Amino acid sequence: MQQIDAQITPLPRLDDEPTFNEAWQAQVLAIAQNLVAQGTIAADDWSNALGAALRELQVDAESDTVENYYQAALNALETVLQVNCGVSKQVMDQRKSDWTRAYETTPHGQSVKL
Repeated sequence: MQQIDAQITPLPRLDDEPTFNEAWQAQVLAIAQNLVAQGTIAADDWSNALGAALRELQVDAESDTVENYYQAALNALETVLQVNCGVSKQVMDQRKSDWTRAYETTPHGQSVKL
């Protein structure tokens, strides 16, 4: 295994603001990028799903927000997982429920484990 001697640095800032407001925002885009890079989903499928999700959430200038962008990205990821990877809505809903239960019962300061 190749060792990489690189220091982990904070995410770059954009206009003196963090690139991502919350970790899940970065994770959604990283998961999508990895699925495309591995060939699990086509870049066109991801792009089309993201575009459709953005159109659904951004109906006017006031709804063009960072929060809506990342919510659209999450919606698009869920769509491509259902359509292209055969992950059912039931499986996703159960996983969300499991995660919520684990998160709510984990003592403060400890890692959440499913």
